[in-house]
Amino acid sequence: MKVKRNTLLLLACLVWSAAGFNILRIGLLAYPAYLTTLNCLLSALVFSVFQKFIFGKLVKKHTARINVYSEERLFFLKFFDKKAFIIMAVMMTGGIGLRAGKLAPEEFIAVFYTGLGASLLLAGLLFGRNYVRAVLSGATV
Repeated sequence: MKVKRNTLLLLACLVWSAAGFNILRIGLLAYPAYLTTLNCLLSALVFSVFQKFIFGKLVKKHTARINVYSEERLFFLKFFDKKAFIIMAVMMTGGIGLRAGKLAPEEFIAVFYTGLGASLLLAGLLFGRNYVRAVLSGATV
């Protein structure tokens, strides 16, 4: 199925927002028993590291890649490249494995998932912002 070029930004928004929301929800559900100032600071640190070094760069890279496509319509999975899909698959497999195998303590899940999920959710929202900017600028959507 092919979609208009900038619709790829909307698809990235939906995928990353859904993933971020889910992971954030898991972290927040585990948090009440471990709610301390230190844990909140650690979650903020996880958020900051992932946002600065991974997801912030990912949003910029994929938005730029989508913006340079010359074709009017593209296969709907081209919102990411192979590397991004591999990163997502590894993260999902690792996260499911950690929780299913009880390999990480609940406090780790609370702190890490909250920071990671918030960063993923923000990445999704940034893709959404880039989509809206494309629509408002009159670019092909």
